[in-house]
Amino acid sequence: MGKENVWPLYNEEQIHELDKVNESYKKCLDEGKTERECVKLATRMVETKGYQNLDSCIRNHTPLKAGDKVYATFMGKSMALFHIGSAPMEEGLNILGAHIDSPRIDIKQNPLYENEELAYLDTHYYGGIKKYQWVTIPLAIHGVVAKTDGTVVEVSIGEKEDEPVLAITDLLIHLAAQQMDKKISAAIEGEKLDILVGSRPIEQIEGIEKEEKDAVKRNVMRLLHDWYDIEEEDFMSAELEIVPAGRARDCGLDRSMVMAYGHDDRVCAFTSLFAILNEEEITRTACCILVDKEEIGSVGATGMHSRFFENMVAEIMALMGEDSSLKVRRALQNSKMLSSDVSAAFDPMFAEVFEKRSTAFFGKGIVFNKHTGSRGKSGSNDANAEYIAQLRAALEKDDVSYQFAEMGKVDAGGGGTIAYIMANYGMDVIDSGVPVLCMHAPWEIVSKADVYEAYRGYRAFLKNI
Repeated sequence: MGKENVWPLYNEEQIHELDKVNESYKKCLDEGKTERECVKLATRMVETKGYQNLDSCIRNHTPLKAGDKVYATFMGKSMALFHIGSAPMEEGLNILGAHIDSPRIDIKQNPLYENEELAYLDTHYYGGIKKYQWVTIPLAIHGVVAKTDGTVVEVSIGEKEDEPVLAITDLLIHLAAQQMDKKISAAIEGEKLDILVGSRPIEQIEGIEKEEKDAVKRNVMRLLHDWYDIEEEDFMSAELEIVPAGRARDCGLDRSMVMAYGHDDRVCAFTSLFAILNEEEITRTACCILVDKEEIGSVGATGMHSRFFENMVAEIMALMGEDSSLKVRRALQNSKMLSSDVSAAFDPMFAEVFEKRSTAFFGKGIVFNKHTGSRGKSGSNDANAEYIAQLRAALEKDDVSYQFAEMGKVDAGGGGTIAYIMANYGMDVIDSGVPVLCMHAPWEIVSKADVYEAYRGYRAFLKNI
């Protein structure tokens, strides 16, 4: 069943709102290039909207009731916010869930070294990337350095116009005969993704007595000490991420798209956040979950496999006088969820891997995947038909444009989200999100219309389910 391109359907007021949503989204992308930065930004946003810190409520034994708004963060890398509705929580929540980690390159714990008077940072890539896409592009470093005195230093280098950028080198075409004969997956090896950070010896700057050993490395360390008051040993307790340098930009001569780092999955995370912050009339308790580690299997304390979310639901119900593990389990089982993650947009340049009747297209709205997984639906959450019908009614009530898709042809590959994890509670879950071109590349592309329809769809879900 074909869907219309939504651009011609918008009136002037909707175009204005579409532009406003996308401008806000681009600013969020620029400020939130890591999961920590996303949580820090989101915390400021929710507090402006009157959300209370759940930790403070627990500490002060603050009773909660319908209409209250609370949020909780975990290890600075995951977050959940709740707008308590008029219906008992035992009847279930309406949950928007997305992840805020993105494919990137991480710095190792003993990273800084010098090789032939060039200084490098040793790396380990994170998530599914095409390694060749990360060479010879401007890169920035973001993250934190935790020191033994208890202080945590925030690091950001390469984003401002007057700041230096970093780089990964590649072999010149003139000498690349053997490299060009390799499979594309092997042309750039993981161990060759080290970051070039310097070439100037410290002696040439300070005029001190010449020392031959690692003079370039020592100069880099001197700069980091001057800027951030850190020592080389502090790398051991650091979380530093390498991401593309630069801001989100309008794409296309018609400015109909956004090109940026991290659309997967911040395009769903921030539109979900916008939706819950702007929806005031709530019957069922509304929840937005922003989690870490999805790109590597949702593992660890800050991934969706942890008990963080379940514990927060239990804490809220206890503060509402519902301190019952049975009622918590009922609340989770009776919940409805949109597991929001990006989907592959049809790309005419690579049409051979798509099946057009089951593919997401730019400009046709929020996309739903009844199932994800790969090949024989392996590793998939497969949403119930009854729940899908309920969603269709909720979206159509607010005239939201939507489409259904799969991740390419049946045997072409596949992907997964946090949906199957939440489905373990017995709740209704379906994958939803925004179609993306160049998914998992350093720079990805989305349609502004789809960003807008996702925002509208998330609001309709919170209000109408």
